[in-house]
Amino acid sequence: MVLWMCRPAAAVLAALTACLCYGPLLCAAARNQQLNYRPIIGVLAQENLPGDQLAQGSSYIAASYVKYLEGAGARVVPIRINRTQEEYAKIFYSINGLLLPGGDVDLQTSQFSQAAKIFYNLALRANDAGDYFPIWGTCQGFQQLSVLTANKNLLTLTDTKAVALPLTLTLAAQSSRLFRNFPKDLLQSLAEENITSNFHSWSLSVQNFSRNAKLKRFYKILSTNNDGKKEFISTMEAYRYPFYAVQWHPEKSPFEWIDKPGMIHSTSAIRASFYTASFFVSEAMKNHHNFSSLLEEERALIYNFSPIYRGIHAVFVQNYYFD
Repeated sequence: MVLWMCRPAAAVLAALTACLCYGPLLCAAARNQQLNYRPIIGVLAQENLPGDQLAQGSSYIAASYVKYLEGAGARVVPIRINRTQEEYAKIFYSINGLLLPGGDVDLQTSQFSQAAKIFYNLALRANDAGDYFPIWGTCQGFQQLSVLTANKNLLTLTDTKAVALPLTLTLAAQSSRLFRNFPKDLLQSLAEENITSNFHSWSLSVQNFSRNAKLKRFYKILSTNNDGKKEFISTMEAYRYPFYAVQWHPEKSPFEWIDKPGMIHSTSAIRASFYTASFFVSEAMKNHHNFSSLLEEERALIYNFSPIYRGIHAVFVQNYYFD
């Protein structure tokens, strides 16, 4: 017992000695092996939905995405649209990951897409330099990542507006970073039960993916789905980068309550939500970006804003609005 307790202390002493003797490079390496148990994840806002009578300012974030991350042990910073590249770079080096949410904006001309492109390129450069920075895309976020990687819009219309589906898991899913630590019974539920919520009109077809060399080199397909006519990709992860994308909505099951087909609140669906969020937060824990001061951090957090209740029958029960 004494020996077991001494090992961590000895390891810390060895690390400190190495830092003193061999300089900052080893110190950085030692830091990168440790986890950041206070991760802060940015969620990108987008232009308000047309006809939203409760809208304030020019942009919003659905509160379900914030709760989704907070429930897995992260804090959230809202990233507003229509900011400068310098402002976005400063935010990038202050947060530990980025979530691109679902929504309904143009994936090539919107302010959402322009900001997403800046963060995407920053993340590519950071990861290439050994600075681990994860990105998660849900629904529209999935689509946005595909457009950014292919440098063109390859999406096609599918009949998937309000439907729950099981995932057709690929052989690669079992060994994937995203799914490999999921409980076996949960993977079985994802493969056999209608528990993944789909609320999208556009999808990345397997055919279009397979015809595009950039996408094929960049992403590994983890699951597909079929609307009865077209097979489309529902889950993917990048080969070389900690980028993950789901066409379905894991955040809806625990936090959205509109009574529509495709809204599933079963135990399996809730577990799938938690395990996806927990995985992404664990990825953000590998990043060590931080704000320049505690005061700057506190001012950036979403706790400074209050969500607006939009009603139980709204697409999003609560939204945060921003100027």
